[in-house]
Amino acid sequence: MTRASSSHRLEPLRRVDAGVLDVAYYEAGPVDGPVVMLLHGFPYDIHAYVDVAPILAAQGCRIIVPYLRGYGATRFRDPATPRSGEQAALGADLIALIDALGIQRAVFAGYDWGGRAACVGAALWPERCAGLVSLNSYNIQDIARAMVPASAEREVPLWYQYYFQIERGRAGLAANRREIAKILWQQWSPNWAFDDATFERSATAFENPDYVDVVIHSYRHRYALAEGDPQYAALERQLAAQPAISVPAITLDGAGDGVFPANDGTATATKFTGPRSHRVIPRAGHNLPQEEPEAFAAAVMELIKP
Repeated sequence: MTRASSSHRLEPLRRVDAGVLDVAYYEAGPVDGPVVMLLHGFPYDIHAYVDVAPILAAQGCRIIVPYLRGYGATRFRDPATPRSGEQAALGADLIALIDALGIQRAVFAGYDWGGRAACVGAALWPERCAGLVSLNSYNIQDIARAMVPASAEREVPLWYQYYFQIERGRAGLAANRREIAKILWQQWSPNWAFDDATFERSATAFENPDYVDVVIHSYRHRYALAEGDPQYAALERQLAAQPAISVPAITLDGAGDGVFPANDGTATATKFTGPRSHRVIPRAGHNLPQEEPEAFAAAVMELIKP
């Protein structure tokens, strides 16, 4: 396929009040087509799907690509709302968005934070999820075990998570959000030769006034080092039980993922009680939808047209 140029943007954006957020999102495809929610990760933005979206729209899907809380033009509706980045908030945002758009069921597809939102939505609201595509398999955090160390080799790529636990890290993210993101892009996707224009197209999303607060809270909450927003406490209790995902699922790993090494999927097999297929995409890194859009789109279409 012909890839979108580095200057192509997913525009125009639409807006909708959805729960605690005024969500900015891109939409494409027929309004009566099967709905696919495409959810980006950290530190990326909706342009992770700049090539996936037209592939799916051309096959008759209605595509919704929202900016997550703390990114791009999405804003909190109330200045008093805690700037939480916890997993329950991300899942609740997804359900609030489809409610606001009058969507009953959709395929949830994402990676990193977006994959976590998709997994939370699929696990807690299976009646709203027609199928799941998730990078790195089961993305619901087991916060109770967050302090159990991994191997030393596995800990090294997580340097940014430990940096964000201290106030020096918060100040560093505020001052160097572009530089940190670019380093992570390079480390996490060593086979992806993105250019400066491609990076800058996404980096503007990090100028959101809530970006630093949401990111810092996300990485502190997952280690139980920050309190959650009380409105999500009941959902967090459900997630603490590590609920299974019963909807049809396709899980992906990138063979070149520099932060979460690819595996055969068996370690999380018991978390998927419905039909589940796992595959490893050669050379792909952590930003798999942008690096290998055909493979990601094919996984979505496999759930829509089995």
